[in-house]
Amino acid sequence: MTLELTSDSAVRNFAPNTWRTSRTGWYYRVLRNGSVRAGDQVRLLRRPHPEWTIERIQEYLHRNPDDMARVAELAAIEEFGAECRNAFRGRIAKAEARERRAALEAEEKGQWREFRLASKTRQTPRISSFVFEAVAPLADPERLDPGAHVKLRLGGGLVRAYSVVGGDRNRFELGVALSEASRGGSRFLHRELREGGKLQVGRFTSDVPMGSMASHHEFVAGGIGITAFLPLLEELHAIHYSCVLHYAVRSADEVPFRDRLERLGADVVRLYDKAHGQRLDVGSVVRGLPWNSRISFCGPRRLMDEALRETKAAGLGGDDVHFEAFEADASGDPFEAVVANRGGRVVAVGGEETLLEVLRRQFGDDDVASSCEVGNCGTCKIPVKEGRIEHRGTALSDDERANSMLSCVSRGVGRITIEL
Repeated sequence: MTLELTSDSAVRNFAPNTWRTSRTGWYYRVLRNGSVRAGDQVRLLRRPHPEWTIERIQEYLHRNPDDMARVAELAAIEEFGAECRNAFRGRIAKAEARERRAALEAEEKGQWREFRLASKTRQTPRISSFVFEAVAPLADPERLDPGAHVKLRLGGGLVRAYSVVGGDRNRFELGVALSEASRGGSRFLHRELREGGKLQVGRFTSDVPMGSMASHHEFVAGGIGITAFLPLLEELHAIHYSCVLHYAVRSADEVPFRDRLERLGADVVRLYDKAHGQRLDVGSVVRGLPWNSRISFCGPRRLMDEALRETKAAGLGGDDVHFEAFEADASGDPFEAVVANRGGRVVAVGGEETLLEVLRRQFGDDDVASSCEVGNCGTCKIPVKEGRIEHRGTALSDDERANSMLSCVSRGVGRITIEL
């Protein structure tokens, strides 16, 4: 073998010419000092990374430096010399720093961030838990308040809000039931989203109030409704507040997050198993509340309707009771809304869409805030100047309904005038 050594100065622009032309030749590294003589046999002993030729490495070192997936692979190759290895690792560090800055700015502005599904766990035949991790983590993520909600952008442009059962702004967990009448949200999460898959996550909001002035807390939940209250129950139990959960399920097999409920103990959790003929009597629960109690409800529509009737009959309202519906019927007759402070612009709301959806489509997301989008929280409340409203949801008091509406579920009759 004849080796001809040429100084860098002898060939102008030697290094850039190799990657521009892809004429890389062979690269060698000395592992053990010795002599090479004519006639010596050369044998391939080991090729640890056969997929990475010199030409392909230079593709991502010089021509395509922003492909972070490939750069990350290269940064993990220990056989590189320090200069090459540190070039790739430095590029990764800079990209991660940019992503963290962008994520922090997005969080501060309430914009969307990218998360990946870290794990999916079957809790019951119908309910699974989903753990999501931020692609670009925040430096100080903060623990989420009990009762937090978050919106997800799902397949087909769907946006759905879910209760968070634990975590922080970098890693959080949801519990989601596969609905028999799914409009696409739960079906996408259960059947289409795979571990490692990515989606957009909106800002976190805290919509279930703690009610710290009450001396006793009772929670009534049905099925997946437990997700709205589980972290709050754990928080109250940890600080020795008096609290009780009345939890109705189809059968004992339909209890999600069983280990967490068992840790609360039988004094806190009262389970009603329909398969064994056990029925949750909402009226009896309401009438049996101790003095200075606060009661919260979350479950299917039949349970929520019964809860509304019984609490009204008992004279409960205001700070004494909270409704956390996870479904709402927002459809109805079409109507028109005149937006007075947008030049009197008229928007038409179809029978299968909400005023909130139409306003966002016409004016952008920033003009109408929202959170739960099922009438629980009142975030999407807007002033009504004229017209009749078919009120839905539980977030507004009777006084507020006189001049406001929930744009996520309530509907106008004929033509109404509103302001943003």
